Amino acid sequence: MNKILQQAWPFIGQYLEKLLVETIAPSIRTASAHLQTLSFTKVDLGDRAMKVVGVKAYTEHDKRQVILDLYISYAGDMEINVEVKKYFCKAGVKGIQLHGKLRVILEPLIGDVPLVGAITMFFIRRPKLDINWTGLTNLLDIPGLNAISDTMIMDAIASFLVLPNRLTVPLVANLHVAQLRSPLPRGIVRIHLLEAENLAAKDNYVKGIMSGKSDPYAVLRVGTQIFTSHHVDNNLNPQWREMYEVIVHEVPGQELELEVFDKDPDQDDFLGRLKLDLGIVQKAVILDEWYTLKDAPSGQVHLRLEWLSLLPSAERLTEVLQRNENITISSKTADPPSAAILTVYLDRAQDLPFKKGNKDPSPMVQVSVQDTTKESRTVYGTNNPVWEDAFTFFIQDPRKQDIDIQVKDDDRALTLGSLSVPLSHLLSSIELSMDQWFQLEKSGPASRIYITFLLRLLWLNEEAIPTTPVSPIPGEGNTESEVSPGATKVTPTSKRPEHTSPDSSFTSEGVLRIHLVEAQSLIAKDSLMGGMMKGKSDPYVKIRVGGMTFKSQVIKENLNPVWNELYEVILTQLPGQEVEFELYDKDIDQDDFLGRVKVSLRELISAQFNDQWYTLNDVKSGRLHLVMEWLPKVSDATRLEQILRYNSQQSYLNKTVPSVAMLFVYIERAHGLPLKKSGKEPKAGVELSIKNVSYRTKVCTRSTSPHWDEAFHFLIRDPREDTLIVKLSHSWGQALGALVFPVRELLVEKDLLLDRWFSLDGAMPESQILLRAEVKLLDCKLAQCSDGTAGAEEVPSGEAASAANREFRHRNVHAQGGEDARASRKAQVKLTIAYSSEENRLVITIHACRNLPSYFKDSPDTYVTFILQHDKNRNTKKKTSVKKKNLKPEFNERFDFDMSLVEAKQRHIELSVKNSVSFMSREKELLGMLHIDLNQLDLKTGVTQWYDLLDETN
Repeated sequence: MNKILQQAWPFIGQYLEKLLVETIAPSIRTASAHLQTLSFTKVDLGDRAMKVVGVKAYTEHDKRQVILDLYISYAGDMEINVEVKKYFCKAGVKGIQLHGKLRVILEPLIGDVPLVGAITMFFIRRPKLDINWTGLTNLLDIPGLNAISDTMIMDAIASFLVLPNRLTVPLVANLHVAQLRSPLPRGIVRIHLLEAENLAAKDNYVKGIMSGKSDPYAVLRVGTQIFTSHHVDNNLNPQWREMYEVIVHEVPGQELELEVFDKDPDQDDFLGRLKLDLGIVQKAVILDEWYTLKDAPSGQVHLRLEWLSLLPSAERLTEVLQRNENITISSKTADPPSAAILTVYLDRAQDLPFKKGNKDPSPMVQVSVQDTTKESRTVYGTNNPVWEDAFTFFIQDPRKQDIDIQVKDDDRALTLGSLSVPLSHLLSSIELSMDQWFQLEKSGPASRIYITFLLRLLWLNEEAIPTTPVSPIPGEGNTESEVSPGATKVTPTSKRPEHTSPDSSFTSEGVLRIHLVEAQSLIAKDSLMGGMMKGKSDPYVKIRVGGMTFKSQVIKENLNPVWNELYEVILTQLPGQEVEFELYDKDIDQDDFLGRVKVSLRELISAQFNDQWYTLNDVKSGRLHLVMEWLPKVSDATRLEQILRYNSQQSYLNKTVPSVAMLFVYIERAHGLPLKKSGKEPKAGVELSIKNVSYRTKVCTRSTSPHWDEAFHFLIRDPREDTLIVKLSHSWGQALGALVFPVRELLVEKDLLLDRWFSLDGAMPESQILLRAEVKLLDCKLAQCSDGTAGAEEVPSGEAASAANREFRHRNVHAQGGEDARASRKAQVKLTIAYSSEENRLVITIHACRNLPSYFKDSPDTYVTFILQHDKNRNTKKKTSVKKKNLKPEFNERFDFDMSLVEAKQRHIELSVKNSVSFMSREKELLGMLHIDLNQLDLKTGVTQWYDLLDETN
């Protein structure tokens, strides 16, 4: 890595020079009348590159991002000179030293080059920074800068590099940069500064002959958040009883730093310090302890620290407000306890009014909640500004407070528009959020502003308090949580936690359902007679979303194909995601391009349901009909029957069965696992599976009580029948226990969830696993509109009638047959498809056909041919014997294929029932067709049934 930095250093210097000269200098000149003649006269990064002296990767966090800590050391010989010609002033920097831990986050991870959407960098703690200035005194003599000191400049630079400030470099287009620069916090820590005792006496009497006391006060820091307590006169055992709330962005890593001073008229005396990694507070939920002060002869401080989780629901608001009323704090503490935090993502505005003289304004925004006002940056010379700023506010009672937005010109005198949003509106919104355009008041007729509001309740989850002592975990960050052995501490009990404590993002994933319906007016790519005549196309669709790709069936020789295929994909609401559809004409060599459509996932989530025709881009003609829905997740078990009934009425050509629910599983820890046969502790891992879908956790270090803290999710077709199987093993070898959990057990639980310890089968009597399993039903719009009693050909009434009609109109005509299908006179074939585990082979038996069509006077000479796709080996093409003059032939012929079960599930059958005719015959050869995806069948049990045949036109 250091070799790469050294080689790239000159090019980094070129980029920095371009940034300073072309971007930063014009911004400075525009921002201040005194600096209109400022210019950078020299930018040289020097020869000594920055060095990385250590790297740590975090793998136990969110799998949608990569987190690295780079321990950097830079003693550079850079030289940057600046000149302000108006004041004949020259100044600059000649040498910088920078040492600290830089956190680098690569997110979001995407399924396309460059694989990472953006790079975000910041220092969790203030780095050691030393700058060798040249001519700084001259620069600070300039009007407007003469109130600034060199210390203030150093503090400002250092603070700019530290959380919550982040440097975000987007690598792909259409990212929500503001949400990457200012993501939702990990949580809030409520700090109760209670008291101290045995502090050192610093005040003296009679010229130092007699020792007095001290006038102590405390300074608390978390990143750039700084709080100072009131001082207590003449007391070595002060009582402060003050409360502060701090935003925690990164754990482990962010620290609480506390320093105690003696208040003096001249210079305050130091009384001691302590540092505490806030990751410990997250694990403990509540810490109420005495901490010994370091770098002091004596003294302890009593703190109560509470970890507040962020809830995206208003269900517990009343309980939170009641708890807050019971918190007693000193009258000298300014703010009462908060019930929530509000994050405002300020994106952009459009068509703001012009200034007098038809001049473009330079808009900035003031965002206010109660007595707190925060300002955006100014965007100069435009009435369509893009800010991409974010602000966070503490909220005492969201039922009574409003958000006030004022868009102003940079002089703060001219108002360009305003907006007021009661927070009570957010309480009734999905996941307490609003993400939309707002019409501005007192502005132009078309003036509007795009803002995202996110409200999160602050919840002290006392049920998640671990009952074993929480201590720094080796290897988890640079923990400096020092508690003296002599300090008085609250001794926790030795019981295990009763419930899990998942991250606030648990169950945040959703399901996008894509119904690929049809296309029209596609371009003809195939030519006949050597290109003299235009033919048609053999179209298919590739769907790309969330790093996954789906491919539809090929429709032969059709410019208006009907696919009627369904796809479902689990997605996380990351910024900048799109659903991409590309159409191609299937050819022998290279497939021809027929057009593309891109749809913003953000817009789909906002609309929830979308049924429309999309014009194909990059081609002369063609349009695509799509029905897409971001499925609402509900915890109401009474909706299950109606959802199941509606889903059972749907049928699609790709045989996809719509999902009824999502199952979320959080694996936290295990206890009392058996030892290995060698007597050593196991390296335990957990494998979870439902039918053919399985996931694995990380493998823990040797322990009989391992911790995983990992979350997983499954699509559920029928929660009454599906079963979750949890297997524990040593490095995926020796079994350590198992749990068989029928999903139906969740349906009778409150909120459809269970969160507790489960005993393990095949293990020790005391072996248990702590997990949380939660079902969310997928309540699609059409299921909500159906009345629950309609038959297979009835449709719901009301506003969803047209959408439902489209849904039923495109149903698959070759649904599963049965004895009742005989009356409909559909052409059918009877098959048995099974996998023999003993013989390791796939067995397909062709039994019979019935209701075959007769196109001529005589009955056809019938046979069946089929091939296993995708298989390059043409030996999988098989054919039955021919049954002469027979519309109801019986074959009972068996075909065996040597392959594993995994290989079998990757195949699908393309089957044709044909009439054996001569080459010159005018009789029709094809009597019916059938496509079967073996992944949709229970091959181990085996399936015998009648299947409807498609005729050639379908």
